[in-house]
Amino acid sequence: MRTLIKITGLTAAVCALGLTSNLVLAQNATSLSGLLDLVENDRVSESAEYRQRQQEFQSNANRQQQILDTTNERIVEQEQEQSNLSDQFEANEIIIRDKRDILRDRRGDLNELFGTLQGVAGDFLSTFDDSLISAQFPGRSEFVEGFIEKAGSTIEQLNPEEIERFWFYMQQEIVESARVAKFNADVALPTGETVNRSVVRIGNFNAISEGEYLSYDGDIGHLQVLPRQPDGGLLSAAAALENSSSGFTKVGIDPTGGVGGQVMANLVNFPSVEEQVRNNSGTIGFIIIGVGIVGILIGFLRLLILSLVSIKVRSQLKSDKASKNNPLGRVLLVAESNPTADTETLELKLGEAILQETPSLESMLTLIKMIATIAPLGGLLGTVTGMITVFQQITVYGAGDPTIMAGGISSALMTTVLGIVVAIPTIFMHTVVKSRADNIIHILEEQATGMIAQKAEQSAAR
Repeated sequence: MRTLIKITGLTAAVCALGLTSNLVLAQNATSLSGLLDLVENDRVSESAEYRQRQQEFQSNANRQQQILDTTNERIVEQEQEQSNLSDQFEANEIIIRDKRDILRDRRGDLNELFGTLQGVAGDFLSTFDDSLISAQFPGRSEFVEGFIEKAGSTIEQLNPEEIERFWFYMQQEIVESARVAKFNADVALPTGETVNRSVVRIGNFNAISEGEYLSYDGDIGHLQVLPRQPDGGLLSAAAALENSSSGFTKVGIDPTGGVGGQVMANLVNFPSVEEQVRNNSGTIGFIIIGVGIVGILIGFLRLLILSLVSIKVRSQLKSDKASKNNPLGRVLLVAESNPTADTETLELKLGEAILQETPSLESMLTLIKMIATIAPLGGLLGTVTGMITVFQQITVYGAGDPTIMAGGISSALMTTVLGIVVAIPTIFMHTVVKSRADNIIHILEEQATGMIAQKAEQSAAR
């Protein structure tokens, strides 16, 4: 019963809603027939829109089917064309093979000629690449490369003009090797800048520009100023050759190699003594140099002082009056101040006077000798430290690349050289200075012995 009541309630609510909706629609329509016409018009409109959409969809479907059919037709055509081209390619391969056989048979002995030309051109190619003459006549290497490729080809054939041109280049290389020519070319400076200069070419040996020797690199394709030039005499002769227009001019050339001289080109790999000392001596090397300079300066100073003392002593030998400005005079004054002393006392006093003069005469000799001894020891120390560096590099990098160890070996050898170079003049200076001091001391002892002997004779006469 309760369920029936609930259903009846729901039905009444739906009817109420429907009545409310109808009332709203009725308000918008003037009558029931107008409402019916409105509904009918909406249905007709929706049906027409549906048919239009259906027609558009069918049209699109037909158009896409047409595109698909066209694409399939083109695929079939392309496959057919590919098959035809493949057949044609195979037929052409057969024709080319037959034509090559015919060409080989007709060329006959020309194959041997072309093979010989190919070998000769290959030999000359390296000459053309690195020749100074190529700097004046560029493009020869490119022609020879094409000539070699064409001579070895089984399809192309060399023509007489190409063979004649190759012969011309060979004759040009021979003739120009004996000429001194002047031309303009691009020259690379050590700064990296490239400028156009007037160049004088001496055969195939050397090239000169603005008093500087040049080298030629075929890979770069232009001349380069040597980073390190020869000595001033060769440079002045080169400048004289540039400025001359006729006659004979003395000039230095390097006949090693065809790239401007291998020796001159490798000058950059041979540093000067100054560069070797600066780059390879290290701290120990500079200490040795400093100590050597100090030792030599001291030696020269002592030699100068002793030379002046020697002059004064020799002047004193010629004088009858003793003077205090020299060691001999001071020794003589000691004898004169003790006229009544006996022989033994006089001998002791003169010996004492000579001993007093000896330290000033032998001053700095010990220091000079010590420097002469320390310098080779410092060189030995630098050698040991350099070899330690070499062994460390071998441990890290191995012994496969000698250039890695070159720095340590150079440092070791350079310090040894510096030690010997410092020791030799220092030992010589020590010997000269000591000889000069010993000579003065010998004069003092000789004069003292003479005075003692004279005193002894006087005592005996009495």
